[in-house]
Amino acid sequence: MEDYKREFIDFMVESNVLKFGEFTLKSGRKSPFFMNAGAYVTGSQLKRLGEFYAQAIHDNFGDDFDVLFGPAYKGIPLSVVTAIAYHELYGKEIKYCSDRKEVKDHGADKGNLLGYQLADGDRVVMVEDVTTSGKSIDETYPKVTGAANVEIKGLIVSLNRMEVGKGGKVTAQQEIQEKYGFPVASIVSMAEVVEALDGGLITPELRAAIDEYYAEYGVK
Repeated sequence: MEDYKREFIDFMVESNVLKFGEFTLKSGRKSPFFMNAGAYVTGSQLKRLGEFYAQAIHDNFGDDFDVLFGPAYKGIPLSVVTAIAYHELYGKEIKYCSDRKEVKDHGADKGNLLGYQLADGDRVVMVEDVTTSGKSIDETYPKVTGAANVEIKGLIVSLNRMEVGKGGKVTAQQEIQEKYGFPVASIVSMAEVVEALDGGLITPELRAAIDEYYAEYGVK
């Protein structure tokens, strides 16, 4: 495992973003772990978060893109801090773009996009916090491709929960790849989290709960 991945796992725990216990997800599933990217709230946390995203994008997709698109609401700060970090780490100017929940009908920037206005030929990397079912991308993809004739270079998330998707056969990330034809990557996967924390923060009892969870909701 790359050093930055181990550092990111520790960073999630230290920032109280990755928690272990008993949580009810939006899907109704009872999970022994939960990740809330909204808990990154300080300047130093956001700076480091952008750097982790930038490193993962660079490792997985290279520099062949122009725009970072972050779906509202959590994706807005993610796209901003990652664009800043990408310039600092790799010297490349990247634009940020997000969608609005309500279309703005006045001013010079009216429309449904915030930040950069997508144009034909743009190469876009989408950034999200986590993908559980793929529902958010089903909502985001038509907004991005409907705004201009763009090329989606990939989707990056911070944590791959590695749960079975809506089709019940492969993970949500694999379903997105198969449905839309672009690669999906993560800074870390839940398997890497378990590998890094097993025997420490992840006790034998918690490991058993995680294994039981994946026996039910993982890919068979």
